[in-house]
Amino acid sequence: MSGKNHAPFDGELYLINHFYQLPESDQLFAALKTGLAWQEETIVIFGKQRVKVPRLMCWYGDAGASYRYSGVNHLPRPWTSELQSVRKKVEQQCQCDFNSVLANLYRDGNDSMGWHADDEKELGPNPVIASLSLGDERLFKLHHKKCKEILDISLGHGDLLVMAGTLQHHWVHSLPKTKKLKTPRINLTFRKILVT
Repeated sequence: MSGKNHAPFDGELYLINHFYQLPESDQLFAALKTGLAWQEETIVIFGKQRVKVPRLMCWYGDAGASYRYSGVNHLPRPWTSELQSVRKKVEQQCQCDFNSVLANLYRDGNDSMGWHADDEKELGPNPVIASLSLGDERLFKLHHKKCKEILDISLGHGDLLVMAGTLQHHWVHSLPKTKKLKTPRINLTFRKILVT
């Protein structure tokens, strides 16, 4: 990846504003919102409590690229033509291959993603994760595990955020709830699952 590294230390973080321009972003958002198999999921937290995930989700990828987290095993659905097209464009930008994508639909400001790192063993030691945002702008936060530094990044319609290097070892990230009136946002996080 080339460009400015927004992580001050301990990892790599790149932001490409308007990776998709209007009206292509609008067309892609509309196609994904109606064309993907969105579902509400329940996950296990603290090893026992089952809670509803505060967003809609779906998992697409190559055969065998299953992904397990929070007690849920995700088997990939076959790539759609829109997802394949985005995948190729993102791979060219990142200079690496992805075999899966986690899609999230945030319906309004009450939908969110809690603090976490993408550090599951299936992703390998230093994964590259490319995250495309479509729809309403939302705040993406990163928090350093030791020094407690916080980074705030506004992700807008068509923006691409790439996390790489040792970032997942040292930082956690989230998309917090907001009381501001928000319209839907779709987030596609491309990753490479190590298939054994």
